[in-house]
Amino acid sequence: MTNSNAGHILDPYQREEAAFVVRPDSFWQEQLNDSQWEAVRHCDRPLLVIAGAGSGKTRVLTYKIAYLLEHGYKPWDILALTFTNKAAKEMNERIARIVGPGRSRGLWSGTFHSCFARILRAESEAVGMKSDFSIYDAADSRSLIKSIIKERGLNDKTYAPSRIQGRISSAKNNLILPQDYAADAQIQAYDQREGIGETHHIYTEYFRRCRTAGAFDFDDLLLYTYLLFAHNEEIRQRYGQRFKYLLVDEYQDTNYAQHAIVSLLTRDNPHICVVGDDAQSIYSFRGAKIDNILHFHRQYPEAITVKLEQNYRSTQNIVGAANSIIAHNKGQIEKVVFSENEEGDKIRVMPAATDKEEAAKVVGVIARLHRTESVGFDQIAILYRTNAQSRSFEDVLRERNFPYRIYGGLSFYQRKEIKDILAYLRLLSNLDDEEAFKRVVNYPARGIGNTTLQKLFTASREHGVSLWSVAEHPDAYGVALNRGTLGKLAAFCTLLRDFQAQAARLGAFDLVLKVISESGIKADLDREDGPEGDSRRENVEELLGAIRSFEHEVLGENTQGRVPVTDYLQQSALQTDADEKDDGTPKITLMTIHAAKGLEFDAVFVTGLEENLFPGSQARLFANEMEEERRLFYVAVTRAKRFCYLSYAQSRYRYGNLEVSDESLFVGEIDRRFVVKDASSSDALIGGIAPSLRKALFGVDSAAEPPRPKPAFRPSCFETSAPSRGGQTPRPAPLAKPLRRVETPPAAISGSVHPARLAIGTCIDHERFGRGRITQIEGSGDNAKATVEFDLSGRKNLLLKFAKFTVVEA
Repeated sequence: MTNSNAGHILDPYQREEAAFVVRPDSFWQEQLNDSQWEAVRHCDRPLLVIAGAGSGKTRVLTYKIAYLLEHGYKPWDILALTFTNKAAKEMNERIARIVGPGRSRGLWSGTFHSCFARILRAESEAVGMKSDFSIYDAADSRSLIKSIIKERGLNDKTYAPSRIQGRISSAKNNLILPQDYAADAQIQAYDQREGIGETHHIYTEYFRRCRTAGAFDFDDLLLYTYLLFAHNEEIRQRYGQRFKYLLVDEYQDTNYAQHAIVSLLTRDNPHICVVGDDAQSIYSFRGAKIDNILHFHRQYPEAITVKLEQNYRSTQNIVGAANSIIAHNKGQIEKVVFSENEEGDKIRVMPAATDKEEAAKVVGVIARLHRTESVGFDQIAILYRTNAQSRSFEDVLRERNFPYRIYGGLSFYQRKEIKDILAYLRLLSNLDDEEAFKRVVNYPARGIGNTTLQKLFTASREHGVSLWSVAEHPDAYGVALNRGTLGKLAAFCTLLRDFQAQAARLGAFDLVLKVISESGIKADLDREDGPEGDSRRENVEELLGAIRSFEHEVLGENTQGRVPVTDYLQQSALQTDADEKDDGTPKITLMTIHAAKGLEFDAVFVTGLEENLFPGSQARLFANEMEEERRLFYVAVTRAKRFCYLSYAQSRYRYGNLEVSDESLFVGEIDRRFVVKDASSSDALIGGIAPSLRKALFGVDSAAEPPRPKPAFRPSCFETSAPSRGGQTPRPAPLAKPLRRVETPPAAISGSVHPARLAIGTCIDHERFGRGRITQIEGSGDNAKATVEFDLSGRKNLLLKFAKFTVVEA
């Protein structure tokens, strides 16, 4: 078999009638290897495709859909769910090149959220919402939660909006409604222990306010789709029959809600193909359930499994090293990934004495690769476990004047000037949108201050209506305002009503131009001088360009057509970081490993490979977390095509203290055949120091086993199980019964000395830092901390339940 893309076959300008010819199997076999062809041709039974890194997953999905289109399926019979709009767009373009654009037009493909938003708009009445509902992004949700916390008089340090947002998001992604959340004793017990016992009230109010505002947040798009199908059998059957074939990309990343919706859609017609790699399941913190892919055969007993094991991306040494890494995991689907590419360089391990030296070594190798191996800057990535690690690399890159970018920075759609304009558009599309109203009612400044807004908020809550309803008719809701304020509020409402009337006849681009000009935004931007003002104006110009491009994409050559602004709003609201465009200038990429998934580079540097950093200290305590950390390492290594480097620092400052680190156990797990390790100045600096001096300098005995922290309770948030019955797709649990429950936490394991025995002035002997005297004690129970002045190691802050020490006489 061959993987060549014959130009005449994939010609995007091929004649339309040729696309409707059913081509023989030999055509598909010429384009695919044996395993890929197996995955493409099996269409009559549930199919699980395990796609190893670099094995042509997108190619298989693309050709499978094209194959379906040539074998009796219409585009609208197929639902293809992805995790980014970029992936869906790329897939659609490839399909059109194979079968012709006419044959693929009408295909349902996109992210879970975009496809389900489309369904919810069509079926909005069934879920009690208007079809022009708004979609709140994370910032909108957090803003609303912050308002509720403030209104309830709660401490926003304890009830941090982002923390509460995470709890609500976890509940929704596990299909738990507010009343179920409040009724669950284990959930309530956990929240009480964490000091956030009012969370159920916040969730209830947040849920109500979103409905009043006619808005869905991202999690609602999943939750309400599930409710729609679970509680309306006629609608479920209609969509189950409509989508005659369902494909899901990156199935290992699906959460409980996504899995439940897929189950409902395929209950009567299990024509489904899921593609993924359990070895690349790294998003459990977002709710992803690896069991969805591991237990696929339990739900679909008749399923066929096809394994794509040939890696077309990486050299043999990189693939061999990656295999030896993931082999240490127990919870996985066995496969043997191989490469027929060149053998390539061995993976190079680079120890360094400090994080600064680590950065210098990495950038030095980058300079050599760029100079002698002709590796472009845009083909180089520096990966790290946490964002905080980027600083040392940025410092050195700036010193060397090397171009770089931080991947995953502030999204274009999160910039203030863009959010302001989109808020106007959202409001004129849905006047009940509370977050949009709050954002623009006094922007640009029009004299409607916080006092007025507070009166509007109060009336809105008391009467159970939207802020807009109160603002448009304040007298009807008993809001006392002076004549000047009433005039300003009336002028704002009139302005929005005028925009709304024009929206009915103008396309998105023309309407946005009018909003920017007549709202006062343009004048406000023009008043701002300097680089900041230039940047903001350029961002607005970019937005206008994006809207114009969107119109052309939708309308094609239909110059008389009109694209409603609501269409663009939905597209922009569902953007992800992976969909952002770059300016095209070659730059070294700095990013977290999580953000790197799905990408590839000629040269990859996996940095910070130190115990307690990667893997993190807590991962050692939980087998499932340790396996996910190892999968994360596997993902990092498999991003590399030609060169892979692993680096670590034997000392780095963390939390203001110099800490000595050991090489990550992950490095030692790689088969020695595939790695070469540098000799390092750090070996001489630290390893060659006499034990007594090493302990004096770093507080560590070279012969001692490094201390392992004792377990702290790690909230699993909610735990679900969805057992299949008799091999059939499981029926959804009744809505009144929570589908996921909080695990009862284990009893906290105390430190070696009970806090009650300690006092300021107590002398201790710490296993790592030696002798010291306590200078301060704060907190109690599991949160008790002590500040200790050590004789040789200086000041340290110890969390007492982890600390290993004994009390000694002064």
